[in-house]
Amino acid sequence: MSKVRYEVVEHDGGWAYKVGDVLSETYPSHEVALKAATDAAARQTVAGSTDGIVYQDNQGQWHEELADGHDRPSTEVVDKP
Repeated sequence: MSKVRYEVVEHDGGWAYKVGDVLSETYPSHEVALKAATDAAARQTVAGSTDGIVYQDNQGQWHEELADGHDRPSTEVVDKP
């Protein structure tokens, strides 16, 4: 099982959460960004339906896979105010 880490960081005059190298939208306060990160992390653990997905990797190659909607990652929220 994989683990997804949400990190609350200062960004663009406000606060955002970051997963890997990807930043969320900017929130006006640390508290709002932390709540958004916590909500997103919780939603990511909810099982869904098994569906086909298409995605592009960091080399620009496209892939098609069948994603098991019950194989959800664990998540953590890291708060560094």
